[in-house]
Amino acid sequence: MVASPQTGNDILIFDRTLVKHKRQRAAHHFSDHNFLFQWSKHQLSDRLHDINRTFDTALHIGSRSPLSAQHDKIGTMITLDLPDTPVEPCTAYIQASEELLPIAPQSMDLILSNLNLHTVNDLPGALLQIRNSLKDDGLFMASIFGGETLHELRKAMADIELSMFGGISPRVAPFADKPQMGDLLQRAKLNLPIIDSEIITVTYDSVFKLLHDIRGMGESNAIIERSKAPLNKEFFMRLAQKYHDDFAEEDGRIVASFEIIFLHGWAPHSSQQKPLRPGSAENSLAEALGSTEIKTGEKATP
Repeated sequence: MVASPQTGNDILIFDRTLVKHKRQRAAHHFSDHNFLFQWSKHQLSDRLHDINRTFDTALHIGSRSPLSAQHDKIGTMITLDLPDTPVEPCTAYIQASEELLPIAPQSMDLILSNLNLHTVNDLPGALLQIRNSLKDDGLFMASIFGGETLHELRKAMADIELSMFGGISPRVAPFADKPQMGDLLQRAKLNLPIIDSEIITVTYDSVFKLLHDIRGMGESNAIIERSKAPLNKEFFMRLAQKYHDDFAEEDGRIVASFEIIFLHGWAPHSSQQKPLRPGSAENSLAEALGSTEIKTGEKATP
């Protein structure tokens, strides 16, 4: 599982053909491995319930555990994803890339995405396309894997690769963190941004069960610069031991962390709140605190 907040599309990190293949392959048994997607979907659904308005036309980017088309805040729901057929059934489906949205400008009241945007090569560009596809005062709401995701697996794999091969291949690359995602929402000109996250801790019998889940989610390594050489049995046995030594709990089960960042932003509209102009306050902070204001260059008197 990998992600990077790229600043342009001149650098390709992910093999998008491979991303498509992995998602399509995962569709057959995705329900056995979709617990993170289900949890995140319910979080997004609850947050949408808290918004005091309805959305006539919505686009859901990603077909792995999308929000229900019958959500009481949504009129018409369209789902978009890379695979030729959706991973999970949906009422209306567009097969297309998140990197080039075939959506008319200002045509959507709501755009959602559940754990799907972390493998685009140009995340700023994708967010800008999302912003342009929203009507004025339209809402973008999404979840994305964050920087703490699988930090245990990343460290264990790096340690074993370094000891065995004298170097490290990009097998688990860093994910974007909250400050980076906040910056990207602002760069995309999405107003009133809200960014928060939760870390989900999952325990497994062994690293092999963890790797099986990652594959079953459709999230195994799709980095272009990954090593193409197959890893042998010795590597995996040493990885299992290293992971257990460093990240096992008292009962012997290993721990895996997944950080899920939630994003919330609105397409600009004249009705939205705006920050006050600097110096426009009618009362000073000193007055509010019942103290004396000392201007720059003045000396305090006892």
